[in-house]
Amino acid sequence: MTQPKNPTDLWEQHPDTRLVTAGRDPRFLNGFVNTPVVHGSTVLYPTADDIRNDRGEFQYGREGTPTTKALSDAIAALEGPACAGVALLPSGLAAISTALLAVLKSGDHLLVSDSAYRPTRRFCDGMLARYGVTTTYYDPLIGADIAKLFKPNTRAVLVEAPGSQSFEMPDTPAIAHAAHERGAVVLNDNTWATPLFFRSLDKGVDISIHAATKYIGGHSDIMFGAVSANAGCWPALAEATLVLGQCAGPDDVFLALRGLRTLSVRLDRHQQSALQIARWLERRPEVLRVLHPALPTDPGHAIWKRDFTGASGLFSVILKPAPEQAVDAFLDALTLFGMGYSWGGYESLVIPFDCANYRTATTWSPGGPALRFHIGLEDVEDLKADLVRGFDALKRVR
Repeated sequence: MTQPKNPTDLWEQHPDTRLVTAGRDPRFLNGFVNTPVVHGSTVLYPTADDIRNDRGEFQYGREGTPTTKALSDAIAALEGPACAGVALLPSGLAAISTALLAVLKSGDHLLVSDSAYRPTRRFCDGMLARYGVTTTYYDPLIGADIAKLFKPNTRAVLVEAPGSQSFEMPDTPAIAHAAHERGAVVLNDNTWATPLFFRSLDKGVDISIHAATKYIGGHSDIMFGAVSANAGCWPALAEATLVLGQCAGPDDVFLALRGLRTLSVRLDRHQQSALQIARWLERRPEVLRVLHPALPTDPGHAIWKRDFTGASGLFSVILKPAPEQAVDAFLDALTLFGMGYSWGGYESLVIPFDCANYRTATTWSPGGPALRFHIGLEDVEDLKADLVRGFDALKRVR
């Protein structure tokens, strides 16, 4: 009979336990379970010698408080032993831009997945271009062949696993191996899976980026970003965060920390409900195909099964050809699926989208109108009934 693991050793604990325990110690909080919200800028030093030598755990509110430390420690515990530090930012886009600025300089070349979050493209094509960084977009399914795109000045590769609308599943370890052989840094937008379902730092990624507005917050009430880095990249990321003056507000930090504690149970529900809806949609006569890496029918399923331990509630659907008025009738008939940007909250969402106008390395021609769904925490049968109402409206207009 084997002895149970020692639960006091952080890395011997299961992820669910780490989510609950990491970053807090009630013994130092007068017994309170949750780390309190610290609203503060000035930190007082007890002696002149202390202030001359910046001696103390905290020096200034922008650089960290007990609340930010609690969240950073908890996220680091979820990322795994390869995580050397976590930066907390005021939005997901701030997390992406800060991470890129941390590793790039004028004259560098950047490789970015053609399926990347569209605001990421705007940052690369706008601000980075103005500062002398050139960007090449690559087919997200390129795998090890990305080596052919490297230039002598290629400094970094940005992966999004999977693409946030089109859901291509990249071979992240193969891309990371090719990048590291050429001295490049690998960044991954890991918002879809979170570190709970994809520990990207263990898969060769150097910097893991999260729009914590989504699943880590979990309640559609904060704007938040988090960036985790390995030992090689953490000093540059920490310096960029400090120099750019990036810091998240204390109330949002607290809400993100609260959301993180229940991430596992929420993601499990999102995953199970989304898979049920996705399988049901695959059988609908109005649907051409469903883009969801956890479905065996998806082209990226084998990589997802190899590298990921779960899937979230976000996926896309390609409808059979229908006029825009019919698609609008479908959307307008829905009552449980709200139409709005973002995702990862407790509510179900849907948006129409079209990648064709901004793809440059690949052609987006799915064969019909595209819709992205986020499956929330509502009852699955109620969601199906809502979708049936939408399909009835679509058929009437068609």
